[in-house]
Amino acid sequence: MTHGFDVLKTHPHPPHATLEDCIKACLDCWVACTACADACLAEKDPTGMAACIRQDIACATVCAATVQLLIQSASLKDHAAVRAQLEACAAACAACEKECRSHAHHHRHCAHCAEACKACREACERALKALG
Repeated sequence: MTHGFDVLKTHPHPPHATLEDCIKACLDCWVACTACADACLAEKDPTGMAACIRQDIACATVCAATVQLLIQSASLKDHAAVRAQLEACAAACAACEKECRSHAHHHRHCAHCAEACKACREACERALKALG
């Protein structure tokens, strides 16, 4: 049975390994941000976590869009949109990482999310370098 990333390898123009790593990091970050937002909402005082929830949702949304575009990137002739999306994703991850780090000492879900955001930001930066 073929699954997710195996399918990418069957594409006539599979993504470069650096882009595949970025796709994986974006998916991981999407999961972490979505779970963190939900966990923040489950806290005793979720209103105190409003900024974190907003950053989580924004970052998850950008990560999902980045995955969609990166999967199609090998077929695109102009990589300007891919570069712009990677830059946006790195920026969203940096902002979410910063917000989640400010809560990490009290909330483990924020600590995990901050790490996923850092890894995703770094993967986006590597992908940008690979695109030239």
